[in-house]
Amino acid sequence: MTGLFAGLLDDAAIFPPGNAPVPDAVAAYRGRRSWPLVGPFICSLPRWEELRGTLTAGSPLPVALTVPGGAQDVPAALARARAEPRVELAALEVPASAETLDDLVKAADPHVLTYVELPWADVTAATVAALADAGLRLKVRTGGLVATAFPDERQLARVLVTAVQGGVPFKLTAGLHDPIRHRDPATGFEHHGFVNVLLATARVLDGGDVVEALADQDGVRVARAVAGIDDTLAERIRHHFVSFGTCSVTEPVDGLLRLGLLPEDPR
Repeated sequence: MTGLFAGLLDDAAIFPPGNAPVPDAVAAYRGRRSWPLVGPFICSLPRWEELRGTLTAGSPLPVALTVPGGAQDVPAALARARAEPRVELAALEVPASAETLDDLVKAADPHVLTYVELPWADVTAATVAALADAGLRLKVRTGGLVATAFPDERQLARVLVTAVQGGVPFKLTAGLHDPIRHRDPATGFEHHGFVNVLLATARVLDGGDVVEALADQDGVRVARAVAGIDDTLAERIRHHFVSFGTCSVTEPVDGLLRLGLLPEDPR
């Protein structure tokens, strides 16, 4: 079961709403790099020099570099990453739209893992096919600081089905600290659960009800269904749903322990 969650959590501690200072976030990341659930550290290109100021000798820091300026800034991002031996470039994450996707395809380096962040409405069979043809991956936003940043279960289900059927691996970002779908009592925002997303991806693969899997707020029922996933299906799920960015790594781990989905505390 642990394999279903291996490398699932990309550390986005410096992004809202966490907003951890870069030195603190890097130090914390290094302290938990050995946790099997933790993926790369996420940094944005505008904060690259802040990140460099924290780097020390030793093992390179695995970094997923977000490029908010889009395709035009990809060459600069690649040049900076390649000039810094204390960083291991795990991936680029670049926003685009259906209209600008061709520009990003041209700017991308085929030797660098690249996630293309598309708006939900732009995740279509055509755009996913273009990503697949170019060897690019999909990134989708599942939350934020306003209600409109959260897709509902039908919108997210359509994204998952389109990505899986199109053969394009995807990652998600924002709003997924908790394993189970819930309404935040402070904001009123309806958050997706990352365990719900794992189950929904399984449903795409096995022909089940994807919307129902995303909408279910019964943690016991969702956890029971996920606990029944065998290793073969788990591998297929994670081939598609690669990871999600979270400004808290401890909250997702706490949630999985609470649901009994981890055999032991990885910390």
